[in-house]
Amino acid sequence: DYGLTEGSRQQRFIAMMTKSDGPSYPDTEEGKERLLEDLLIKQNDMMARLSPYFWRLPETKLDIRRVPEYLEAGAPMAYYQDPSIDGTVPGIFYVNLENMKEIPYWILTTTAFHEGIPGHHFQQAVLLEGPRVHDLRKVLWSSGYSEGWALYAEQLAFELGMYQEDPAGRIGCVWAELLRAVRLVVDTGIQAKKWSLTEAVSWMTEHGGFPESLAVGEVERNCVWPGQACSYLVGKVMWLAARERAQTLLGENYDIRDFHEATLAVGSVPLTLFDQVVDQYIAQKQAS
Repeated sequence: DYGLTEGSRQQRFIAMMTKSDGPSYPDTEEGKERLLEDLLIKQNDMMARLSPYFWRLPETKLDIRRVPEYLEAGAPMAYYQDPSIDGTVPGIFYVNLENMKEIPYWILTTTAFHEGIPGHHFQQAVLLEGPRVHDLRKVLWSSGYSEGWALYAEQLAFELGMYQEDPAGRIGCVWAELLRAVRLVVDTGIQAKKWSLTEAVSWMTEHGGFPESLAVGEVERNCVWPGQACSYLVGKVMWLAARERAQTLLGENYDIRDFHEATLAVGSVPLTLFDQVVDQYIAQKQAS
């Protein structure tokens, strides 16, 4: 209970982000180091829970680092950098710690599952360590497939009980879902309805519960990357539909480990090809 019982859901989200005594880490070097350490603990906890869902767990290391200070002003809240193909450079989950009050830790819990394990890092590491594929398939990127997987990974974290003892992280998970829904609307408003930047920012702050500073960054991203925000949810819906289709058609022969193995081994394919991959996996299991 953070004492936020008044106002709309959006107003309470903003209050959690901005109130001085809200859940956060100290905006000090010690506080920043502790946040990175705690995120690593969560990632290790997640890895320990994944065996029932995956046949192979990646060996490629994941580093959690702060965005270099000279890049903080222009960098997003967090992002992931792929490991090198030869395995000599680890995957890196970068966290922007320029302003600890503006990006509270309870948002970063879900972000870590999205960018790290079982999200982008897990996806890329499994591909690099799995059956041999052409190098092009290791580096090409389809937003619908890759971001769809990362949102699907956030749901896996929920299914695996990662929020049972973390109510603030659960709030951050709900906030992240709201962010993707609002970005979808704003993306469509800018590209199809010709909204101005001011109109888009106003809509996002009013309906999404985002401080204006964060909303401006999100809207500017939508302006220069048409359709990318829509691809997140389109991809997630297709991952979930594919899993449900496999489970329904295979019945007792369905094993979620087989499903993940088959769908992660192909690289970041367009969603039209992804459907074919799933159909092929189902047919092979039925035949065997």
